[in-house]
Amino acid sequence: MLKLFVRTAVAAIVVIAAGAVSPPQAQEQLTIFAAASLKNALDDVNVAFNRKTRIKIVTSYAATSALVRQIEQGAPADIFASADLEWMDHGLEKNLINLKTRVNLLGNRLVLIAPKDSRITSVKLEKGFDLAKLVGDGRIVTGDVKSVPVGRYAAAALQRLGMWSSVEKRMAMVENVRVALTLVARGEATLGIVYATDAKVEPGVRIVAQFPADSYPEIIYPVAATVKANPEAPRYLDYLKSETSKFLFEKYGFSFLVKPTS
Repeated sequence: MLKLFVRTAVAAIVVIAAGAVSPPQAQEQLTIFAAASLKNALDDVNVAFNRKTRIKIVTSYAATSALVRQIEQGAPADIFASADLEWMDHGLEKNLINLKTRVNLLGNRLVLIAPKDSRITSVKLEKGFDLAKLVGDGRIVTGDVKSVPVGRYAAAALQRLGMWSSVEKRMAMVENVRVALTLVARGEATLGIVYATDAKVEPGVRIVAQFPADSYPEIIYPVAATVKANPEAPRYLDYLKSETSKFLFEKYGFSFLVKPTS
């Protein structure tokens, strides 16, 4: 009887102790909607941020235009990182973005790329250059010129340089800049118009020309919290402006447009 009593008492204590232990709290999480061209650099930034804060980061990369539409349709995003000013302005107009958190964080450049084994080498893009002759029967791939930022920058540059009318029929437009990059790397497009940072991370392509800086609008990446953002969102935005983030973004070729906060 005594042994039975002892076993019962011990079991009861174990049950009580188990019940007294608080269940583990769910890890804090932030969801980032970011332009596809940010992927490599922002992945590194997010790893560093997680190590420092233990806040989990979930990132969705796509064309800026597609991300805005998803947020507009109710997709849960805490941070929006755009590849141009216009789509961020659109988010503000639709009351999706917290204006007080907006900052113009990064800059980039527009380049012409070819597959790494292409016979096309270095060329100088200027008015009078025959880009149509250079591409021949091939295709020039870039983002959709009506909605995807890189495509809009590309169209502006080609128009400013007087090349658009001759190459318009040779243009292949895709959903985001990383798709364009992949098609050139695979040799499925003769040329591509992408950001310099994209070309830097893809060994299957080489830069054959840089577009003159005055041939397209300044490439600026604004970032902001959404109006429904997690309270931890400002902490993430502050980290994007840190010395660590500056180092990581510049490593991938972005220009850092703000004064580092720490």
